[in-house]
This record gives sequence, C-alpha cells and structure tokens, in this order.
Amino acid sequence: MKRKDFVALLGGATVAFSLAARAQQPERLRRVGVLIAFPQTEPARAGDRRCFCAGNGGLRMGRGQEYWIDYRFAAGDPSLFKSFAAELVGLTPDVILASTPPAIAAVRQQTTKIPIVFVFVIDPIGLGLVESFARPGGNITGFGSFDPPVMGKWLQLLKEIAPGSTRVGVIFNPSTTIAPAFNSAIEAAAPSFGMTVKSLPVHDDAAIEEAIATHARAPGGVLITLPDSFNITHRDTIIAAAARHRLPLMGLGEIFPKSGGLISYFFDPVDVFAQAATYIDRILKGASPAELPVQQPTKFSLVINLKTAKALGLTVPQSLLQRADEVIE
Repeated sequence: MKRKDFVALLGGATVAFSLAARAQQPERLRRVGVLIAFPQTEPARAGDRRCFCAGNGGLRMGRGQEYWIDYRFAAGDPSLFKSFAAELVGLTPDVILASTPPAIAAVRQQTTKIPIVFVFVIDPIGLGLVESFARPGGNITGFGSFDPPVMGKWLQLLKEIAPGSTRVGVIFNPSTTIAPAFNSAIEAAAPSFGMTVKSLPVHDDAAIEEAIATHARAPGGVLITLPDSFNITHRDTIIAAAARHRLPLMGLGEIFPKSGGLISYFFDPVDVFAQAATYIDRILKGASPAELPVQQPTKFSLVINLKTAKALGLTVPQSLLQRADEVIE
C-alpha cells in the first residue's frame, strides 16, 4: 500500500490543526477518540497509527477534513483500559476507534450511543458486539482479526517447519485477550496434525519464563503466541525463553521473527488501520455504524527467520521458503 505524507499523533496528547485552518471552517471541529492496546513507543505498531492518520481514504488534512484526535495507549495493562475508555467518552468524541477486545469491551461499557469502530477483534458476534457481519445493528462495527481456518494454518506451518512437533503451548494473558475463542479453534485443528494443545496463561515475565521452561521438559514442544497486546509488549522475554529452551515459536506478527522468533503468519495491521480510517471518515460524514458491514482481513504475510531455524537445528523445506513473503537470514 502506498503511503503518503502523514501527521504523527503521539501520546495521550491532543493534536489539532492550525487556527488558520479552523478559521476557514465555520463547522465544529470533529473529534475522534482512539484507544490503542499497545505502548505509545511500540515500534511494531507505529505504522498502524501513521496509516490511520494518512491519506488513501483515511483521515486526511484538507478543507472540510480537519479532525481533532485524542490518543490513549493502554500498553497491555488491563487496569488502564477502563480508565482510558472513560476519559475518551468524557471528551464526547464523534466516533471512537478501539483496538483489541479489552479496548472495545471497556469503551462499550462507557457508551451505547457514540459510534465505535473496532480493530483486531476475534468473533465479534460471539462477543455480542454486533448482530451480524452484514448488518451490525447498533453503534459498533469494525474489522475482525482471525477465523478458525487461519488458526489451523498456524499449526500446519509449525508442522512443516518442525515435523517432530507434537505438543503446542499457547501463550496468552487472560486479562488482555479472548483466549477461549482462539484455543477452541486451535484444539479443534490440532488432532489432524498429530498435536495436542496446552494453554499457557501468563501475567508477567516470571510467569512467561516458568511456563516455557515447563513446556520444554517433554520432547516435541512448539509455541504459539496469541494475538495479544501483552505478548507484543513482552515479546523479548518470550523469544529469549523460547530460544533458551530450543522451542520453535510462532509469533503473531512480523515483529516476532524479526526479533528472533522462528515464524509468523499474520494479517497486515497497517491495512486494517487504513480501512478503519475509511469507516471513521464515513461515519463522520453521516454513515451509521449499524449499516457498515464488519470485515475480516484478506491480506496475510508469512515471515520466516532462517537464522533462528538453523540455531534450532531445523531445515526449512524449500517449498515453505518459496511461499514466504519474507525470509530473514
């Protein structure tokens, strides 16, 4: 996707366009609240925010398109979602963007009237956020993250790159991800690959170390990190522990293999944020979230760290390398 010039909007600060631009516009300056699950300084998510604020149909600068945007960054801290959601709703924005299930849950508790656009949410129907994908029916719409076939793909790729794998450890923080929706799909797919699944709930670095060490005590172990702001924030601990115990790691997002993990298969988050910006733009121009269909990602990327594979004693099949979007050597 081509990126144009953008306005970087950082921190919990409020960013407004110039007084001169406002003077040209007699209409009230529109306000957008954004609750991000990741840290403000998280490099893996910087491109998401830039694309959200850039062109390509998103939130653009220009006559008739001046917006005041308030960011809050929860940094994977469960205690911050509720307080930040209350702050944003208290600012009476015209629309709110909520990233990940904890963010949308917190914002939803605060308002049933302000339009909300979510991103990175699995099973929005099961969570009761919308009535259907085609017609959400309330004040919430947005962009989902995964469906069961994709979770089966994670297991398939792990089996291809580590044929001896028989036990999958699934790392997640119960406070920051909807683990049952993921785990049930992974467990349903596992038998077809000759695997069993073990949930590894964690809340801090010490728990990560202990869970991975325990999982490594028996042969055939591999790891999956669920899409979770906690896992992104604590990825260095996860990757280091996986390497120390020689466990192949499927990290959800290219930042994992680029930081030393083995492999990732993930949708393009920048593309999702860009699409979310178009929905917010449409809502600000009068569209109802009840009639904007929920969409699932269609662009996925396979990234393999060949250096990590060699360190683990794995030979990556040529067929898998040929299918990869990026190979890190």
